Order: sequence, then C-alpha cells, then structure tokens
Amino acid sequence: MRLCAVSVDLDEIPFYFQIHGLAAPGSPARTAVYDIAVPRLRQLATDAGIPLTLFAIGKDLESPDARDKLRAAHEAGHEIANHSLDHRYDFTRLPYDEIVRQIDGGAKAIEEVTGVRPSGFRAPGYTVTDQVFTALGDLGVAYDSSVFPCPAYYGLKAAAIAGITLRGRTSQSIVDDPRVLTAPTRPYRAGRPYWKRGAGLVELPIQVTRGARLPFIGTAITMAGPWTACALARMCVGEPLVNLELHGIDVLDDKDGLQALSPHQVDVRVPVAAKLASLHAVIGTLKRVGYTFVTLREAASQVA
Repeated sequence: MRLCAVSVDLDEIPFYFQIHGLAAPGSPARTAVYDIAVPRLRQLATDAGIPLTLFAIGKDLESPDARDKLRAAHEAGHEIANHSLDHRYDFTRLPYDEIVRQIDGGAKAIEEVTGVRPSGFRAPGYTVTDQVFTALGDLGVAYDSSVFPCPAYYGLKAAAIAGITLRGRTSQSIVDDPRVLTAPTRPYRAGRPYWKRGAGLVELPIQVTRGARLPFIGTAITMAGPWTACALARMCVGEPLVNLELHGIDVLDDKDGLQALSPHQVDVRVPVAAKLASLHAVIGTLKRVGYTFVTLREAASQVA
C-alpha cells in the first residue's frame, strides 16, 4: 500500500499574529486564506489531479464567502474535516466539556455548510491529550491527524516561543508533551497514553521523514525549493501513508496583503510561484514512485 494524502489547515491570518504576539490585522488581509489561498489550493489540486482534505475552523464559516468556498470545495470532491470551533491554542488545557464543545461545534458548523458531518479532526497547533482522544471517541470521530513526532519541529517551535517572549510579546502558541516525540510515525490506533499504540481511535500522524524524522510539511517544502523538497519526499518513500500537511498560508506571500507579517515569518517572503513549484515537484516525485493520492478519510478507512 502506497497512499499519499495532502491536507490543508485553513487557519486564517489572525492566528499567525496570535502566534507572534501581535495585534490582529485589519481587512482585507485577515481573510486572505479563504479569499486567495483556497482558490489557489483548488487550482493546485486540479493541475496535479489530486484530492485535498481541508481542515476548516467552525468560526470562520460565519462568513458567507467562506461558506460558499468551502461548499464548492466539498462539491468538487474534496474532503472537509474539522479543525475545531475556535482554533484555541490552549485547546488541550480546557475543561473536558469545553473540549467537547470545541470539537462538536466545529463539526456542526461544517455539517451546516456541506450537509455531511466531518469524519476527521486535527487539533490546533498539533497538540492533543488523552482527554482529547476520549472526547473524539465520545463524539464518534473516525480518525485524528494531529500527532507530530518531529524533534526538529518541536525544538524550533519551543525556541520561537521563547524568542517572542524575550522580545516582550506573548505568543498564544503552546508546546506539546515532549513524549509525543516517541509516538509512531506511521498510522496507528492510539492507546493510553496517546503516543503509544493501543486499541483506540485511528491516528494518522503528521509526516516526518524516515530515519531522521525531519518535518515533511508545507513550511519545510515551500522554503526548501524544488530540489531539496524532492529530496525530503524521497526520504519518505516506503511509508504506507505519506501524510503531507499544509497550511493555507503556504500558498500566500507578502504581496497578498501580508506585509505586516513578513518581518516575523520568513516563509511569507517566499514568492507564491516558488512555493507552488516546490509543491508540484513533491507531488510529482511521489506519483512517479507509485503513490496513489487519496483523502485522509479514505486513508483512515484503509489503514483501520
């Protein structure tokens, strides 16, 4: 089995300002993900001949334009999955009832738009706990895709949060339990604790390379350039599922109204054309070695 799923977290631009401890931007930049990135992502999928799994935040669907774009993506055959109601970075620190509300509220908002209750969930910031897995099970969620066992990413995230603090700002982002770095890198059923195998919910971990566990996600690919991005892709070959996770911002640059974010986030300075070239190169590399592109829902049903 050689499957690849390309998923996209549709975090809107104000969440990146929260990460950097900055005041939220004004319009129109604050809705650039739905306004600009979603159409670009759909064109990428059409050009590459692949389905996408789009993780939507329920609160964003209060916008009629966002609802229309998400409904159109669903009708085009892309999977719409749940990225919580409010995308709170302190999601794992909330009381159990509020965790349930965040998961169920996001699912209901998506179901109102698409007519289909989402099968999958991804936690804000990739952070989960056993309590989150209990809530997902209680709500009948089919799969989770949040666990990211990547030492390099974990270290960079912790260093970035510390750097923001030293500059006198407060990041809303938090780091996961470091024991997540020992979690399986291939699909598994979560146990207790969630970073061990068990008999629970199907977990589709965020992709890391074989061996070194380097991050194989949108930011790494789009900043690396096509040659290095393809080298990272080849380091994933042999995995039964390559779970390539992107963000909407991975197909945006500072010319899309993100000038205020550009000094704080290097990837925003990479031109969109270069980012798309890297993404197409990676998809082509995986196709040439025999990977079939599916939605995460399809992948979960096959590995279950």
